[in-house]
Amino acid sequence: MPTAPRIQYESVDELQLDPTNPRLGRRVASPKLSQEKVLDIMSDWTLEELAESFLSNGFWPQEALIAVKEDLYGKSSLVVVEGNRRLAALKYLQSAVDGDHASKRWEKLVAGRKVPKELFDSVPYILMPSRQQVASYLGFRHVTGIKEWNPAEKAEYIAKLIEENDLSYEDVRRQIGSKTPTVRQNYISYRLLLQMGQHEDVSIEAVEEKFSVLYLSLRTQGAQSYLHIDIQAPPSKARNPVPKAHLKNLANFARWLFGDEKHPPLFTDSRNVDNFGKVLENTEAVEYLERTENPRFEMALRKAGVGEDEIIDLISGASDNIQLAQTDAFRYRKSSSVQKVVRRLGTDVTALLNVFPAVKKEVLEEMEEDAGTA
Repeated sequence: MPTAPRIQYESVDELQLDPTNPRLGRRVASPKLSQEKVLDIMSDWTLEELAESFLSNGFWPQEALIAVKEDLYGKSSLVVVEGNRRLAALKYLQSAVDGDHASKRWEKLVAGRKVPKELFDSVPYILMPSRQQVASYLGFRHVTGIKEWNPAEKAEYIAKLIEENDLSYEDVRRQIGSKTPTVRQNYISYRLLLQMGQHEDVSIEAVEEKFSVLYLSLRTQGAQSYLHIDIQAPPSKARNPVPKAHLKNLANFARWLFGDEKHPPLFTDSRNVDNFGKVLENTEAVEYLERTENPRFEMALRKAGVGEDEIIDLISGASDNIQLAQTDAFRYRKSSSVQKVVRRLGTDVTALLNVFPAVKKEVLEEMEEDAGTA
């Protein structure tokens, strides 16, 4: 039976923030990033709330940091891989107590407060043999669990697990408690993000900010076909999801979905992602998007016949509901409320039939025939 990890204690100064933390941002995180820079980036992470809790309640052992011993800045160090926000709050709090106020907020936070010395001298942590040993826990906690990273951070973490440890989608699924298709789509979406970053006209920041839209779009057959992406590809064949011959399509796709300096995105409501996929399945609609400097999503939908499908669904649904209502409507012939909605229905149906005069003529002729037969 495996032995439970032992909680140890160390001073704040001996515990190092992780400069490769995915939350720092893909373009920023680096083993060479200084501790001062890491702290500066984390200053907007609402650390004061944690600091207030530490001042009031102390640092509970059950919230112990998770650290590994590894080389950092040329020497062996205790690097915190889980709990960086807590550690950063402690470091800012210690600086404020020492009179080095990062801001007025920190100065006000410690004013008149007695801070126990052990808060900074005895920080609880658990030492793990390696980052790989922590991978399952972090994956479940931040990808599947209650303390989730944002969508781009999740995908980046999954990509790191796959590429740094030569894992399959199934291997990662077992580690983080997710589903294989979810792991695969996250990986391919992240690799697609990196491909987009190679185009100078693509705003990679906009893509990262709306990464969930990119993720959702790859579920559609239209996006997969237009980009020539094999959504079932294993990691070894998904490093560059879009083949070189179709990189122009990728640039178009990024512009339509996320916009750029000269063009707004085609739509801003993520509920339109499925309709966008249908547009990409239609040759006429795609040709319109590609040849038009500032295409309109509504026009693309019309050319793709997406509006027609929606109209058919709406009218079919109304017809089904009317058929259901007819089964018991006779019971309420004298109800003024029912008469009111029937009158409204009749007005609406008449207006709709006026849009289709040929259909209206056929319906009226059928009604006359039925009346004559009766």
